Amino acid sequence: MDNRHLEPGVYPRDEGLQGVGVGPHPQPNVDLLKAKIRHIPDFPKPGILFYDITTLLRDREGFKQVVEGLAGPYINKLVDLVVGIESRGFILGGAVADRLGAGFSPVRKQGKLPSRTIRETYDLEYGIDCLEIHDDAVQRGERVLIVDDVIATGGTAKATAALVRTLGGEVVGMAFLIELLALNGRAKLEGEDVYTVLQY
Repeated sequence: MDNRHLEPGVYPRDEGLQGVGVGPHPQPNVDLLKAKIRHIPDFPKPGILFYDITTLLRDREGFKQVVEGLAGPYINKLVDLVVGIESRGFILGGAVADRLGAGFSPVRKQGKLPSRTIRETYDLEYGIDCLEIHDDAVQRGERVLIVDDVIATGGTAKATAALVRTLGGEVVGMAFLIELLALNGRAKLEGEDVYTVLQY
């Protein structure tokens, strides 16, 4: 079944989703998902609280609700391609692409992709970093959904959107499992359709 062409309000396999939705798509049970995320203090450096989603992904019902939650807002947006950001964006993005009946392309750190690439730099707190995508990963005119596990400062998502647009793709949305509100990543993504499942 091509899920991109369903009637509005029709969401296959939506049993198990709970809670009150914001908008027309079914919402996951936020409390259930948050309860399955492991909190690790002082990782990867002192003063950082790391949200470890591996404990959520290993749970059958939790993983299902994550994928449904990320895909739901875009069911009827005719997504051609999901672009996942290294590295947990690969896990989530691939599953969301399957759910939407779309293809999948990865965005990786510099030097990790084997064929010809284009690159985009973005600012870090101290210095800059770089993301790359294969130069044939997005076809001109394709409708692209960008997926990652966390939106923090918004730098990687902004760089990824620039890569997609350089190749002629249309960014129809950005979907994240977790949003860290204190870092105000949405400020860098003004004008983008940003959706998050969980907020901290």
